[in-house]
Amino acid sequence: MAWDPKAYLAFGGERTRPAAELVARIPLESPERIADLGCGPGNSTELLVTRWAQAVVDGIDNSPAMLAAARASGVPAQWIEADVAHWAPDRSYDVIYSNATLQWVSGHELLLPRLVSFLAPGGVLAFQVPRNFGLPSHTIAQELAKNARWADRLANVRDWWTVREPEQYYGILEPVAAKIDIWETRYLQTLEGTDAVYRWVLGTGLRPFVDALEGEEREAFLAEYRARVSRAYASRVSGITLFPFQRLFCIASRAK
Repeated sequence: MAWDPKAYLAFGGERTRPAAELVARIPLESPERIADLGCGPGNSTELLVTRWAQAVVDGIDNSPAMLAAARASGVPAQWIEADVAHWAPDRSYDVIYSNATLQWVSGHELLLPRLVSFLAPGGVLAFQVPRNFGLPSHTIAQELAKNARWADRLANVRDWWTVREPEQYYGILEPVAAKIDIWETRYLQTLEGTDAVYRWVLGTGLRPFVDALEGEEREAFLAEYRARVSRAYASRVSGITLFPFQRLFCIASRAK
């Protein structure tokens, strides 16, 4: 997919909050090597560098545009272009961290044990993923993709519902992790400005649909999505739009 760092960071504070809360729960004092999988424009990587200034931090992403923004951010990290699904480091890490990325990668039952295998003894895998795919922000796009106007073009847009139930993640990680901590948080985002939810999803969840369409077809799809999602998430008199958003967090520690 093509990513737009500017669109993604339109709600930078809201997107970074769960990233910061995940970093705060990692139970290591002085890791030496850290990987940020799906680092995007570097906002989550900055949190890791701030907490562990002594560590070598690698920011890993498959989007040249996102990596360009990360390099321009001035965050002192090493930026590596790689696909998380096939990433295979030549050295182990003390922390493998991923903020809102693994939902784009299928096969978590294989992916997560593989990531744990890249940890040093006592290392930590920490990730968080959205778990709000059944809400209008996503179901509207899924419904429109079946409309005859766009169905042919969107037939190959993959269903990126890859996120499992918390209990399933525990079962996947139990054979390979010495300790597992899983929890969920439901944020009530208070977004400002017109078409707030539309602008939020345009930076993330709409990317597969946007990439698969061109010209007038794309504009018509986005216009219909925008109209429907604006009705589903009406702005309040104050100008605030409430956007419920559930996220799943997981920290898995490898045996020492």
